[in-house]
Amino acid sequence: MEAFIATVAYFVISVVIVYIGLLIFEVITTKYKDYEEIENGNVAVALSIAGKVIGICIILAFSIYHSNHIYDSVIWGAVGIVLQMVAYLLVELLTRKFSVEEQIKNNNIAVGIFSMSISIGLGLVVGASIT
Repeated sequence: MEAFIATVAYFVISVVIVYIGLLIFEVITTKYKDYEEIENGNVAVALSIAGKVIGICIILAFSIYHSNHIYDSVIWGAVGIVLQMVAYLLVELLTRKFSVEEQIKNNNIAVGIFSMSISIGLGLVVGASIT
């Protein structure tokens, strides 16, 4: 029964962390509103958001696997959100030829895939570093 309760607790905490992360990303993307764009069929935004969700979940999965306490996962979830935000802002800053945010708003699927790949890749790197 203890494993069942822990599983439910990790699930609830993970959903809350991902939700908070998505709310924060909604604030930092100033050129569009994520859910409005997804509702309008913007695949690039959907891909970018999917990458963020997967990236955060990868970090949470590693933290659950390697932690002894639920609060460890909460801390790593917060770290995951912060690092995903930093990655998003760095990519926008370092991509000189075009604005990633603008291209995603314009439904440039290639840029959406690029953004998704960065989020997933960095989620794997951060997750693997959790010991």
